[in-house]
Amino acid sequence: MVIDSMGMPQADDTNETPARRRILVWDIPTRLFHWSLVLCFTVAYLTSESERWQLWHVTAGYLFGALLLFRLIWGVVGTRYARFSNFLHGPKTVLAYLASLLSRHPKHYVGHNPAGAWAILAMLGLGIFTVITGWASFSDYGDWFGELHEGIVNLLLLIIGIHVIGVLVSSLLHHENLVRSMVNGYKLGNAADSIQYAQWIIGALVALGLGIFLWALLTSRLPMLLP
Repeated sequence: MVIDSMGMPQADDTNETPARRRILVWDIPTRLFHWSLVLCFTVAYLTSESERWQLWHVTAGYLFGALLLFRLIWGVVGTRYARFSNFLHGPKTVLAYLASLLSRHPKHYVGHNPAGAWAILAMLGLGIFTVITGWASFSDYGDWFGELHEGIVNLLLLIIGIHVIGVLVSSLLHHENLVRSMVNGYKLGNAADSIQYAQWIIGALVALGLGIFLWALLTSRLPMLLP
């Protein structure tokens, strides 16, 4: 409380907590990448054991790889919460965040939390190795590539499972629907923490590029990539 020149108490604005509101956190390209990657991985996994569906398995794999390549680029030049520099933290920060989950007031991050960030990095790395070993196996560079490919996919599934559990736990502890926020892009926070633009044009260009790539694959415009 502050006392004015007349001796009357006044509210101290410096101690007031900024009002929380719906703010834009996830841009269109990031959301498009996330759900397209989920779809491609699901299709590739479900068609992995069938010769009949090999075309779809390989096509989904190539799209998966293209999405990963885009995410690496967007992680450098993208919006605030999409950039790797925003959400990658050292081991001490990760451990401190995990410890805070056991307290009554777990630390909250507007974008990716430190633990989730490392899970994302692991999924990106394993995803890249999945594409490389899948391509090598498909190109007959050795049967051992097929076995390595399957092993990496199983490890990737484990990390995905941990990621999903982490999302559910974090949603409960922080009282926010993280799945919904990755759909509509919005979370509750301070106005100053919002990104300015949803990047609709870049999102449309990414979608167009993926559509053209898919069309080229399925119409044999890229015969060196498919059976």
